[in-house]
Parts: sequence; C-alpha cells; structure tokens
Amino acid sequence: MLTLFHAPNSRSSSLVTLIDELGADIQIIEVTIPRQDGSGGPDPRNPHPEKKVPFLMDGDEQIRERGAIIVYLTDQFPQAGLGPLPGQPGRGNYLSWLFYYQGVMEPVILLHWAQISHPVLEASLRDFVAITDRLSEALQDRPYLLGERYSAADLLCSSPFLWFPDLIPDNAAIRSWVQRCRERPAAARTAERDAQAR
Repeated sequence: MLTLFHAPNSRSSSLVTLIDELGADIQIIEVTIPRQDGSGGPDPRNPHPEKKVPFLMDGDEQIRERGAIIVYLTDQFPQAGLGPLPGQPGRGNYLSWLFYYQGVMEPVILLHWAQISHPVLEASLRDFVAITDRLSEALQDRPYLLGERYSAADLLCSSPFLWFPDLIPDNAAIRSWVQRCRERPAAARTAERDAQAR
C-alpha cells in the first residue's frame, strides 16, 4: 500500500493536498520533525534516511523529494489529470516546472527570505527577480503554468507563496494565480487540517 510520511505545517502538506486532489487511497502517517523554533525532533517511525518529510513508500520503492513524489503519484493516478503522462503533449513543460521548482525556485526563495546574496549563487541559481519574471511570463496569458488546466506543477510552484504571502511579488498575474491555487478545495482542507494541528 502507498504510504506517505507527513508532518503537519511542513513541506509535506503540499503532498497531502495532492493526495486529496488525486482522490487516491494513500495511507498518511504523521511524524514529528525538528522545527526552527526548537520543538519537535526526529521521529524513529519515519523511514526517511534523514528523518525529513515528505517520504513516500510503495512496497519496496522509497521516494523522497516533492518533485519526485509528485511525478510518481500523478503518473500512478492519471485519471485525476494533474500531470501529462509520458508521450502526452505538455509532459516536457510539466517536468521542467517541477524540476525548476526543486532546483531553482525553492533555493532562491530561501536565500531571498534569509537575505543572503552572492554573485556565485545568482549566476548559478538566478535571483528572486528572475524567478518571478519566469512565473509572470508563463502566467501572462493563461491561468495556470501549463495552460487552461490546473496541474500538480501549479500546486508545487505556488506552495511557498501560500506559506509566505509576503513573498508574493507585486504582479497581477502571479497574485491571481496564487489566489486560484489557494482557493482549490483540497488546498483549503489541508490548510484547515494544518491550523488544527498547531
């Protein structure tokens, strides 16, 4: 059986939203993780090698990192239509956004939030303005990153702005997109569960 190891109010909350969006029968096991305020701690029940979340198990398969888990699940539950399958139009764009998020967006957003800048980081990863420019370009004439339909790429790429609304750039296309993603019923249910867990 598919099992997700999850800590409320963490990056893994986006995977709880995805499972809801997929309508998938996936067991969710809540574990503790170390928190920035010093609370929590590694949970011995968590099989992740670094005791982080999310972590997905499917029999002998062990999948970590949100982008990888998203591809794995959207491929396994294609009826939800949250990600193009291999060979379908838009697959390359879909994978590009997921990997862009993992390799560029999240690191740049963390560096921006921590107010850390360096020419080497900006030359290799880009800067906050560059990532918001890419999002703005993609959303200028369409409601979602892949076009007219919401996908798991929108779920992942909008996730930091749902957590840190102060980081949303002053850009109408991006603000409207974040709001559309926030208003998804599955996202609202996850936010409610997280609020109850605080």
